Amino acid sequence: MSEETDLAVKELVDVLDLEQIDDDLFRGVSNDNGRGRSFGGQVAAQALMAAIGTVPEGFLVHSMHSYFLLAGDPSRSIVYDVERIRDGRSFLTRRVSARQHGRPIYYLTASFHRREEGFEHQDLMPQVLAPEHGLDLMRLLRGRPDREGPSLAREWAAIEGRAVGHTLGGGLEPDERHPARQRIWLRINGRLPDDPRIHVGAFTWASDVSLLGTALAAHTLEHGAVQMASLDHSIWFHQPFRADEWWLYDQVSPSAQGGRGLSIGRVFTQDGRLVATTAQEGLIRPRRPASA
Repeated sequence: MSEETDLAVKELVDVLDLEQIDDDLFRGVSNDNGRGRSFGGQVAAQALMAAIGTVPEGFLVHSMHSYFLLAGDPSRSIVYDVERIRDGRSFLTRRVSARQHGRPIYYLTASFHRREEGFEHQDLMPQVLAPEHGLDLMRLLRGRPDREGPSLAREWAAIEGRAVGHTLGGGLEPDERHPARQRIWLRINGRLPDDPRIHVGAFTWASDVSLLGTALAAHTLEHGAVQMASLDHSIWFHQPFRADEWWLYDQVSPSAQGGRGLSIGRVFTQDGRLVATTAQEGLIRPRRPASA
């Protein structure tokens, strides 16, 4: 790892370490990467960490559903206000409002479940190239001719990614049933603490990296030709896993209509376990001329 990557991973761990300023009230630092707004994955991860901070031992998050309301200001900290909606014997529910400048910028609802035995099945992991045979995602971003690519590489510096399949870029068999797909191996590019809460938060941070972009995988576009913004983000956590070990992000976009695109991701560990499912809808609007 480079010194820059070491620093980025340390900054990620620091971002996930919230300050508790009152009962059910937390404050998180913003990581300013020069893009003029807070990374959505950062806000989602911090909101989830705030919710986790109010849950007793023995309960694990099994789902989160959220909406992005306003762009975060990366120059200011974010306050997370947790509401205890339900405390049951098997399930707990928390609602979190992320606030800046006196206004909500993000809402999260998370559900927690006490682990129990039950029926089990899962989808089979697709056959893909091993991570070491994929294309270096960060190198591809840094090599893009527009400013957005290098900017994203700086923002996502804590991640190591290997692209192994894209509808237009190769690596996938043609499938007219699924016109927009991509597959990427991802991991946090450095050893994280063993605390499972850190891995849940780090994965949530990283899960926002490529998901919305899948909605453009069927379209040939010039860099910078699309205005993109996440509108919502959901995750279902099936099994615990380490965010600093390779996981396959198998992503498909079933629909893009009316300036919005929907993407769904399945997350597999290298040994084939399906550990999470994600979903996100976002704005994918053709960029208008500045004069408009």
